[in-house]
Amino acid sequence: MNPLHLTPVQLDRAAGAVLGSAAGDALGAPYEFRPSVPDDVAIVMKAGGPWQLGEWTDDTSMAIPVLRALARGASLDDEAVQGGIVAEWCDWARTAKDVGIQTRQVLGRATDASAAAARDAARAVHDATGRSAGNGSLMRTGPLALGYLADGREAALAASARSLSGLTHFETDAGDACAIWSLAIRHAIRTGELDLRGPIDVLPAGRRARWHELIDTAERLHPRDIPGSNGWVVAALQAAWAAIVGADTLAGVLERAVRCGNDTDTVAAIAGSLAGARYGASAVPFAWRRHLHGWSGADAAALDADGLVKLAVLAARGGANDRDGWPGGDRFATPRTGTLVRHPHDDGVWLGDLRGLDRLPADVSAVVSLCRVGADQVPQHVGVHHEVWLVDKPGASNNLDLDAVFADTADAIAALRAEGHSVYLHCFEARSRTPSIAAAYSVRHLGVPATRALAEVTAALPHGAPQPWFTEVVERMSVKEQA
Repeated sequence: MNPLHLTPVQLDRAAGAVLGSAAGDALGAPYEFRPSVPDDVAIVMKAGGPWQLGEWTDDTSMAIPVLRALARGASLDDEAVQGGIVAEWCDWARTAKDVGIQTRQVLGRATDASAAAARDAARAVHDATGRSAGNGSLMRTGPLALGYLADGREAALAASARSLSGLTHFETDAGDACAIWSLAIRHAIRTGELDLRGPIDVLPAGRRARWHELIDTAERLHPRDIPGSNGWVVAALQAAWAAIVGADTLAGVLERAVRCGNDTDTVAAIAGSLAGARYGASAVPFAWRRHLHGWSGADAAALDADGLVKLAVLAARGGANDRDGWPGGDRFATPRTGTLVRHPHDDGVWLGDLRGLDRLPADVSAVVSLCRVGADQVPQHVGVHHEVWLVDKPGASNNLDLDAVFADTADAIAALRAEGHSVYLHCFEARSRTPSIAAAYSVRHLGVPATRALAEVTAALPHGAPQPWFTEVVERMSVKEQA
């Protein structure tokens, strides 16, 4: 497999390893250091403690320098690149709201911001305390596999995972956990399969049986019932795996992980990296995704969900944009003729194409993009911009779960309208994706029958011609029950 030839679904899953982890981190943050949450209590994205609504913690902040290095096309096997990551961590730690106890000790002991100094400090902390197998290196491992997706890179990934873990965590358990989890993420991105057993083979033969037994235990229990503190890397991995095997959606995995109590953000971040590699970035609900934000580097504006996705795609592609300049381009070519019309069932929703962004009505305050959009193409006055992963081609290699994406996007439009936004919904030509999602919104939230919704929305667009694999989704859609 050549990283430049990844399918859209594989890229979706690669981005999911990063976005799913950040979503779990932000979801779990306000529940941290509290008792486990009963099953009849809803887990919600909220502010809490020092964390704003949707703000990620040190789990994601420490992963970002790794992600940025890969997005530049750098090799994590390079000692100088690892030193650059350490330097970014040191800068971040000076003003961070929260830094893990062990990580802060290591960064504080390091004589300079180099990989060698960090490893020496990690060994010194281990020798002084007698242990160094906290979950702080596993929590940041989500992006790592994106640099090793090519064929035959398993051993190199395992070695890199162990090497980056050793920058702050000397103990063998931490390195083993990072190697196992990174290989599982790689496998999920490439194949869509969850497998935590196969990666154990990368360990020395004498350590494999123990890890199989630990996974056996995890598969029998709820995350909150895993023995030992989930601040320990082994229990954190077990809790994350227990969350994954006990749910069948990304949202379900993350909610289950947060219910464990104690180090909730870290367990959910770990679970989210592997679950995201299985279910994709497209599975992160708009209700969570819209709020995600946090530290992105010294003197840089905060990253958001779309920023993480673009970095992840670049990382998976070895730092290269595709032939159209995506995802790093500022502007993409637009259709020759522009389309901009009102939705036939809701005059607070405008429908159009990519060119329509250049002549938006002044009252449009939210944009929902169903195609690639350059960084400078959405007008600055737009307060909310939601980019949807939706590929207008048939086949399993292009979209992961169309029914879920259609439902979540229709719900996003409804939520924005309920908040008083005038919404612009568009794709490249307003030919297939735009009428399909517009009809889904009509069916799910306005009570319009599917056949009528598709016909009337399509008729309103000069070039409307929904693809059959999209109309089938609309026809399966049911009206969402209103609270």
